[in-house]
Amino acid sequence: MATPEFRPTHVAPRHGMPAWEEPDPARPAVPLDPLLPVQLLERRGDWGHVLCSNGWSAWVDGRRLVAVPEDPPAADAPDGPRGDAADPRPLLAVAEDGLARYRTAVRELADGALDGEGFRRRTHGLRVGVVVDGEDVWLYDPAREGWVYGDGTRLSTFATDRAPRAAEGPDHAATRVVNPGRGA
Repeated sequence: MATPEFRPTHVAPRHGMPAWEEPDPARPAVPLDPLLPVQLLERRGDWGHVLCSNGWSAWVDGRRLVAVPEDPPAADAPDGPRGDAADPRPLLAVAEDGLARYRTAVRELADGALDGEGFRRRTHGLRVGVVVDGEDVWLYDPAREGWVYGDGTRLSTFATDRAPRAAEGPDHAATRVVNPGRGA
């Protein structure tokens, strides 16, 4: 039974994984069961301190944990579908084109018509991303540097690679610091 407020961030790999009492290979503990939901509490290098759904905690090789994705946004989420990207077909065409360019470069590399440096130059900056799971699709939008989610008819923002920008304030002069003892 899960402890109250337990929200898994990861699961153990499908074959389970070794666990330790402390981040020390000399202190083994009971291994984690396959696909056991865990919450990653802390990282120390490759070590991950996890809280298991039953309240037990252990240290594991954090590199082997499988991240639990967030649920896709609802079509009527506050950010809603993107007006200029409501149709998934243009992004699917961009993904097809990028994949075709990559496939051509791989073929030329394998055939010896392109060397490693030429392959790197040809594929530099190329980013393609498509995940299809039944009716759900996640597409990478290189123009907006982020992922969108779609249900076949509409797209909505899912994640972005862009760093947050500073909030834009109203146009006015900066406030002056005034020393009350000296006057304005």
